[in-house]
Amino acid sequence: MMAASLLRRDKKSTAAHLKADLNRTDNSSGIRQLQELLDAVLNPEKSAADTEALDWCKCLIAGGEGFEEFCKTVRSYDNATLCGLVWTANFVAYRCRTCGISPCMSLCAECFNNGDHTGHDFNMFRSQAGGACDCGDGNVMRESGFCRRHRLRTGENIPSIPRDLLLMSEMVLPRFILCIIQYLRDGYIEPDTSTERDLQKVLQQLEPQISFLEELTKMGGAMRTVLTKILTNQQTFKELSMGQEENLYAKKNYDKYLSALKNSGLVSVEEKAQGATADVNVGAEGGAGAMVLLGTTSPGSPDESSKEEDQDAGQSVGQRKRVKLSSSTKDPSIIESLKHKCFLEELLFWTIKYEFPQKMVTFLLNMLPDQDYKITFTKTFVQHYVFIMKTLMKSHESDTMSNRIVHISVQLFSNEELARHVTEECQLLDIMVTVLLYMMESCLIKSELQDEENSRHVVVNCSEALLKNNTYWPLVSDFINILSHQSVAKKFLEDHSLLMLWMSFVSFFQGMNLNKRELNEHVEFESQTYYAAFAAELEACAQPMWGLLTHCKVKETQEYTKTVVRYCLETLQIWFDAIGFIDEPAPNQVTFHLPLHRYYAMFLSKAIKCQGLDLDSLLPDQEMLMKIMVHPLQIQACLSEIHSNMWVRNGLQIKGQAMTYVQSHFCNSMIDPDIYLLQVCASRLDPDYFISSVFERFKVVDLLTMASQHQNAVLDSEQERPMLEGALTFLVILTSLRIHLGMTDDEILRAEMVSQLCMNDRTHSALLDLIPENPNPKSGIVPGSCSFEEMLSAVADFKAPVFEPGGSMQQGMYTPKAEVWEKEFDPIMVVLRTVYRRDVQSAMDRYSAFLKQSGIHTGNPWPPYKERTPLHPCYKGLIKLLHCKTLHIVIFTLLYKIWMDHQNMSEHVLCMVLYLIELGLDNQVQENKEDEEPCIEEHCHDSWFPGTNLLSNLHHVINFVRVRVPETAPEVKREAPPSTSTEASSYGQNLREAQVFSLVAERRRKFQEIINRSNTEATQVVRPKSSSTRWVPPGTPPQLVTEILEIRESMLSLLIKLHQKLSSKQNSLSASWLEDMDTSRHAHGDGITAIERILTKAATRSCQIKRSIQDICGKVCPPVPPKKNSPTDKKAMDKEERRQRARERQQKLLAEFASRQKSFMETAMDVESPDTEAAMDLGASEVMESEVLYDCVICGQSGPSTEDRPTGLVVLLQASSVLGHRCKNKEAKNLPTTDEEHIYPADTCGVAHDVRLTLMQRFFKDSSCLQSVSIGWDGGVYVQTCGHTLHIDCHKSYMESLRNDQVLQGFSVDKGEFTCPLCRQFANSVLPCRPGRGTEAGAWHTPTNKKTCVLVKEVEDLQEKLGLFPTESNLSKEMELVIKDIKNTTQKKYMDYGKNPGSPDNDFLFMYSVARTNLELELVHRGGNLCSGGASAAAKRSCLNQLFHVLAMHMRLYSIDSAYNPWTKLTQIAQNKEADSFDEERPEVPMLFRDVPSLLIIFVLTMPQPLRKEHFTCVVKMLYNLQLTQALAALSARFSPEERQAWSTSGALKKNAVNAEKSFEALLSHVISELSKDKSVYKVNVEETLMLSSSVWSPQSIEFSLQQFCLPFLRLSCLLQHHLYGDNLTGCLEEEEFSSLAVCLGLIPSAPQPSNTVNSASCLEWAVNAFDLVTQWCAEVTGLSQMQAEQSLTLLVQDPQWAAPRLLQLPDNYNIIFQYYHRKACTACKKVPKDPALCLVCGAFVCLKGPCCKQQGICECVLHSQHCGAATGIFLLINASVIIIIRGHRFCLWGSVYLDAHGEEDRDLRRGKPLFLCEERYRVLEQQWVSHTFDHINKRWGPHYNGL
Repeated sequence: MMAASLLRRDKKSTAAHLKADLNRTDNSSGIRQLQELLDAVLNPEKSAADTEALDWCKCLIAGGEGFEEFCKTVRSYDNATLCGLVWTANFVAYRCRTCGISPCMSLCAECFNNGDHTGHDFNMFRSQAGGACDCGDGNVMRESGFCRRHRLRTGENIPSIPRDLLLMSEMVLPRFILCIIQYLRDGYIEPDTSTERDLQKVLQQLEPQISFLEELTKMGGAMRTVLTKILTNQQTFKELSMGQEENLYAKKNYDKYLSALKNSGLVSVEEKAQGATADVNVGAEGGAGAMVLLGTTSPGSPDESSKEEDQDAGQSVGQRKRVKLSSSTKDPSIIESLKHKCFLEELLFWTIKYEFPQKMVTFLLNMLPDQDYKITFTKTFVQHYVFIMKTLMKSHESDTMSNRIVHISVQLFSNEELARHVTEECQLLDIMVTVLLYMMESCLIKSELQDEENSRHVVVNCSEALLKNNTYWPLVSDFINILSHQSVAKKFLEDHSLLMLWMSFVSFFQGMNLNKRELNEHVEFESQTYYAAFAAELEACAQPMWGLLTHCKVKETQEYTKTVVRYCLETLQIWFDAIGFIDEPAPNQVTFHLPLHRYYAMFLSKAIKCQGLDLDSLLPDQEMLMKIMVHPLQIQACLSEIHSNMWVRNGLQIKGQAMTYVQSHFCNSMIDPDIYLLQVCASRLDPDYFISSVFERFKVVDLLTMASQHQNAVLDSEQERPMLEGALTFLVILTSLRIHLGMTDDEILRAEMVSQLCMNDRTHSALLDLIPENPNPKSGIVPGSCSFEEMLSAVADFKAPVFEPGGSMQQGMYTPKAEVWEKEFDPIMVVLRTVYRRDVQSAMDRYSAFLKQSGIHTGNPWPPYKERTPLHPCYKGLIKLLHCKTLHIVIFTLLYKIWMDHQNMSEHVLCMVLYLIELGLDNQVQENKEDEEPCIEEHCHDSWFPGTNLLSNLHHVINFVRVRVPETAPEVKREAPPSTSTEASSYGQNLREAQVFSLVAERRRKFQEIINRSNTEATQVVRPKSSSTRWVPPGTPPQLVTEILEIRESMLSLLIKLHQKLSSKQNSLSASWLEDMDTSRHAHGDGITAIERILTKAATRSCQIKRSIQDICGKVCPPVPPKKNSPTDKKAMDKEERRQRARERQQKLLAEFASRQKSFMETAMDVESPDTEAAMDLGASEVMESEVLYDCVICGQSGPSTEDRPTGLVVLLQASSVLGHRCKNKEAKNLPTTDEEHIYPADTCGVAHDVRLTLMQRFFKDSSCLQSVSIGWDGGVYVQTCGHTLHIDCHKSYMESLRNDQVLQGFSVDKGEFTCPLCRQFANSVLPCRPGRGTEAGAWHTPTNKKTCVLVKEVEDLQEKLGLFPTESNLSKEMELVIKDIKNTTQKKYMDYGKNPGSPDNDFLFMYSVARTNLELELVHRGGNLCSGGASAAAKRSCLNQLFHVLAMHMRLYSIDSAYNPWTKLTQIAQNKEADSFDEERPEVPMLFRDVPSLLIIFVLTMPQPLRKEHFTCVVKMLYNLQLTQALAALSARFSPEERQAWSTSGALKKNAVNAEKSFEALLSHVISELSKDKSVYKVNVEETLMLSSSVWSPQSIEFSLQQFCLPFLRLSCLLQHHLYGDNLTGCLEEEEFSSLAVCLGLIPSAPQPSNTVNSASCLEWAVNAFDLVTQWCAEVTGLSQMQAEQSLTLLVQDPQWAAPRLLQLPDNYNIIFQYYHRKACTACKKVPKDPALCLVCGAFVCLKGPCCKQQGICECVLHSQHCGAATGIFLLINASVIIIIRGHRFCLWGSVYLDAHGEEDRDLRRGKPLFLCEERYRVLEQQWVSHTFDHINKRWGPHYNGL
């Protein structure tokens, strides 16, 4: 009852009242009242959506004050020293490697910017899974990196918190949390019955409640302490969780919870025991062990198990059947049943059940700064770990869930203290390994490697979702994370049973994803499982391995390494037995996944390199070594087979695997350990056995015969050469690579860096990416550490980014220094590291380019030989490979075959053979060992060479060899047996002496021997004779017969003969050449140099060899190979000569082609605007007749443009607002990066003109207004051409063909777009050329000396002439069409400025403004003035002449009413008309308010064309008078009243002088006195003028101002004259521009003497009395009655000067922009955009692609580009740092203007390094914007469909 009355009262007062009650010493009644109230309020049976309960809680907790106030108060007691800010995915955070202790350390932007990280190695990153800020946590980062706030340890001086403040919270919150839990229990339905949606619904309803909890955590340490108490208090949980007895709802609710617990498959121990026994009988599930412990479906529900079966059955079509294993877990107690003892545990339980809702995760993480909570929570998390992973495996949204799990676990496990604590207390390691095993067990299949039928080995099935979707990564990621802590890793390495478990886990991946070579059909379906396989091996096996290796670095950890090695060997042995492996690998199979081998290899390597262990103590017996070497060797052979196209039928994916295996990210977990393992095996096994195994694996044994023909049972002949090259290259790599055999880390880094730089110049980031780093982040050498930068500067030079005029942006690149090419280029390393064969070629090309350039060697160089780091003593045995008879026989055979030109030999084979010889010479075996242990039977090839040392074998001569050849071979002797006995006897002797060589036999014998020696029972070795019974191909080949060849050569003699062959000179080596040898030039060169280098080395190492060489060289006789007679030499010579001739011919052709191309380029690029093409020097009469001829680039004909068949210029019409964005100020505006800064557009040219027009339209007649200004500043139409012409009918057919062309073009043919057929420049219209003469026609040019007044009259008459309407013709039709195109180019709003849109006046204004826009833009392109004279790129492409004619033809349709013709007002003094009746109409615009350039263009366009030059000059002169008068009026308004008075009086005196009308003083004084008649004109804002004119006006400063005022008009007139009459523009200095232009326009007679500089007034030439005319003009202004003075003054003081258009000035550091804008809310939709963008022209902030700001289906960027740039927009994408250009309906990615310290872009901010503005790039961008060349320079355009 009590509660009911409380409920009705006001919440605040109730709360205050209760708080008072509870604060008494006897508070029992208070407690009772509160409990009752809470029972009523927090009733879980009410709907969760009802927020009443939440409001009550807020009030109660606040205890009567406002909740906001309460929050503030609590915050003031915050004692936290950690930041702990939690963020979700996509948040931008920072990571500083300099300050981090843990690799996962991260900081929020605020802490990062408040800390000092200058010069640190940091980067910004986008969080993938979410995270939390570690600032203030000394376990994770160094204190020096803390920010100012967390460095102060603020917690220490915070006052202690008053008890009563949080009293209510302690009472209310337990009930509130319980309430949430009850809702969760209620809402949960098992996933099989529910859909995801139902759970989502429950969560949505709880959203406000959970958000409230989150709010509480943000109140700081004080509140978190209270929450921790509540969440972890077991007593409270006991009391509340089950509900009171009488409360039925609570009871039911609790039961629901229990059943959910049960269903989680985590059964209690008693049930476990029964389950285990019962489960064994259930065949479907199979196996007890881990699976039962983790609770698979208990047999009680048969439907479930059968369901699972069907699912498998459905999947297993085309797949192999899944296998399930029982692995007995070592300790059933590690997965206790879940019993929850506190709220925290149950909350986490439901969080998992509901698949980690984001809000809950954030709440749980927000609590972490509280230490007690952190420990309890971590334990709870570990306790639920198994359950989490089970839920993850079942989840449909495993990706999202994975991210959320890692978001939590990375916060817990990165902390070494905590990780160690839970490892010890909660058996974390056991849990993780067990769960991993369990996870993988769910997708095992039988391995088909080796013995398919009897194999007992199982591997993971890579096509299972678990592997394909990387579902295991959260687990593996946690495991790697905890192994990075030394204390945890040691625990792992000390626990043998755990290691054993781990090894069995690794063996699941051993041999997975087996490839079988397709021999007949191409495989139908290419499986992509290899992605999953590589990811699994790298993440689940290699990463943990590197983590463990980090802790095995020092002598003290020897025991760990020994243990791991022991278990590796044991597991390998188990594996060999399971797959039934004896000694031969199964043919045509390969797996790239041998993690056990690699574990073994890497631990071996570490043991020897860092721990000083002895290699032999870690190696198994010989037999085991032989087995171990087989599979890695198989991979090397298969790499070669794949490159030789033997696996093509397996599809592209097999190439993908080969590439992934060697590529630099993975090589140190893949190919490097494999090669190292093979090196270890080679150093300990019999070298002859090893070498013969290699050649047998590479299938080239049959090729190694002296015979010229042979049969190969396993290879096609085109595969023999690449396979032989592969085998030799592999041997070279094996014997020369030192990565694990003695190189230091720095040397390795250097070698890796050099090999990458030699392939190609690299950017810094690409290089960082390509250098294989030690994958564990805590290991010593991390790219980006100082050693990396130092090494980089030691081996490479930086090439700064350059700009190519084509607009392609270069990045900053590093390129190898010269001495690196000279001394360090190592082709072997390059071959090992290249993914594509073309990279090796690229490296060689660059090397030979370097040699040519530095003059070392000009021919085609061979790969250079590089000296190696000395071997570590443990691996000395590897050298035996180079000194074994088998290898020497192979070398001898190959040298012989190359010399004899046998088939399938190549330069590369010779190169590798020589490399091996040289390696042997450089690595001598110490001779101090007693002889090899004597062999029982005689070596069958002992007779080839006396010993094993290469030096002594080099000069050993071999006389006869017995070979098996096909009967058809040339060696078979056809003649009868010898007749004489002597011959016969010698023949017999040869037979005895002849050497036989069979690798296979050799290898068999060795193998038998070794096996007998390691006394295994012989019974075990029942050897399948797999390779002896060979498959014989159909069409049986000819029989093999044995023949004896006479050889009589040694390796030395063969080398010398090859030298002769290569240099194609006989006796290329004289007997004494060794003495004259200059050894320095031996390092680089071709095969000849290589042979000389080898011979020199051999000679210096042994006198005997030196003698042999001299003997052989002395005896030199031409080689006479059998089967070829002497013509060979002749042939060779002819061949050489023929080659030489062919080369010369080719050179000639190329030269001719180049010159043709050059002349074409010249003609194509220099098509002048057609008006300058007529010859100047012809007499005037002939010029009249000559017509301009045009070439059509489509049909190739040349001819004039006619009325019937007009020719047109290819043009691009585009709307442009570049002019409208100009400002008065030369400096660019700054981009705002704080809330205080703003950009005001009011001072731009476009706005100023708009304001002016609007003001005029308020007071004056509309038609007059529309002729007094120009529009087209914003959205004006700009016309540009590439200069090429075509017939208009040809163009139409060209457009048709484009329309039918199905190829995807970057442009829209329907919109009339095309590319110029000749130069491929983008265009969208054709501008017709006017037929007839060139404009230089002399008659139009020659000035007649008529008086000004006559000319004025003539001009007036010309204007009276109505435009002659041209007859309807093709030409006029085309002209009308172009006018239509021009109108369609821009938007309606940029055309209609009149009161009645679409009126002729409006059209008239638009037309002459097009001309104005093009003239003004050309001026801007010329730098804003005409000082540079005629030469300008813009002029060449200008089509103003043609444009003028088209516009003039269109404008002649309008005549100007003579009563209003401005010409009369310019040149006549009006008679005082009596006041007419129509005076109530608005007046016309006064002449002083009119825009003079606009008048000029109107006059020129409305007078009949062509206009005589003298008339043009006359118009200019009259307009100049007006312009100067306007200048005087504007100037006078800037004077102070006193100055005005003074100038007025001083000027009045000069009025009567002779040339008064040419003196500015007189005119100025007249203007002042006339304008002063209306008192109000000068009255306005005197204060302002005072501010303006602090300086006193001198005559010089006035003159300067006047000139500046008139210059824009003069420039425009001059440019117009240049285009109409072809006058040259003369260049001049800026100071002289005014006079130069005045002369050019004929305002003053000729160039003035420097003595009297031109002043502005001296250019005046009046047609009538100047003072009267000026009086009349001023009267128009003073006579305006209804116009306010300040407005008339605004119109008077116009300033025509504008600075060049600029883009905004950007800050130097990109971070400034990023931090301000990436979280800024959009002004339109008030949300933070997902993809924010900035307009670089006006600074507008817009949403890219955001649906929030769409209007009529058009997104905001496109809208803005139309509004701001008339469909051209330049946007900086904040989150990507790149710029996109929108042009009309297309867009392109332009690139970035921000580069990092190494001169490269960082698109999408992936690397997050600091970026700085690249001024050059920004200038290029601005240049392209101003010159409207985006369309031409950028190539990759695409349609944007209004979606940007």
